[in-house]
Amino acid sequence: MDWAGRKILVTGGAGFLGANLCHALAARGAVVTALDGFLFGGGANPANLDGADVTLVRADIREIDLRNLCEGVDVIFNLAAQTSHMGGQRDPLADIDINAVAQVKLIQAAREAAPAAIVVHASTRQFYGRPQYLPVDEKHPVAPPDANGVSKFAGEQYWMIEHRTAGRPVVSLRLTNCYGPRLRIRDARQTFLGIWIRRVLEGQPFEVWGGDQLRDMTYVDDVTEAFLAAVNPACYGRVFNIGGPPPASLLEIAGLMARIVPEAQFVTREFPADRATIDIGSYHADDSAFRMATGWAPKVGLEEGISRSIEWYRSRLKNYL
Repeated sequence: MDWAGRKILVTGGAGFLGANLCHALAARGAVVTALDGFLFGGGANPANLDGADVTLVRADIREIDLRNLCEGVDVIFNLAAQTSHMGGQRDPLADIDINAVAQVKLIQAAREAAPAAIVVHASTRQFYGRPQYLPVDEKHPVAPPDANGVSKFAGEQYWMIEHRTAGRPVVSLRLTNCYGPRLRIRDARQTFLGIWIRRVLEGQPFEVWGGDQLRDMTYVDDVTEAFLAAVNPACYGRVFNIGGPPPASLLEIAGLMARIVPEAQFVTREFPADRATIDIGSYHADDSAFRMATGWAPKVGLEEGISRSIEWYRSRLKNYL
């Protein structure tokens, strides 16, 4: 798509992935509105949109009248979500309110105000649960290990029903462990790598829980390109896994960080009891379907991505704590 002049709505637009997407769209000449409620414990940060020619609307997707925001938009990138697995366990009602009920509200608003808009929905690999085989393709059984996985799957399926019943062009991207600039690093609510980066930059040891689990980490620039590539007729009505470079164990990733920052230290420990019950073990995605449909492929390797991330935060750390 030629993005110049296109009217775009990005929900969750001040969060990690949403903000990076807003920067990329604005740089391509799109007219971008970012909606974000800046909910406590989420990934939204005002600093994430610094330097981007984007209109920011600060409002909770559950409360605002979405019709005005949807009016005449060409594409909706839907990234508004509650993403914390432990947050979903502690408050499943709020979790499903954001991840499922609010999705229905957005669908209804878009029907009235943007009936032809393309929708790219940010989904997750979490609802596959503990993998029965690796790599995990889109045919893998769904067995969510926690409340957040249930609510995210429900939200995705409401959007896919919108495609099947109303004919709207909808694509769902099931993301894995995304990382890079603008990630929440003050704690581990978004991903383990965030708190690792914080500890390294503060000169403190970070904790590796378990260590043998495999993960395919996806650098945020590659995730952004996947969102843009998904606006493609070959993708409409489909769900896709998005992976990254070849998988690495948590201990291998920790070793990379120690090689990049020689003074970095880490300790290994068993999973905390509340985390152990929802841990999915090793995971890496088979994303060949998306690569075949779009030609997309990740370009940033793990060591390069971690190096970029650490350097990006060095001069910005105070804005992310």
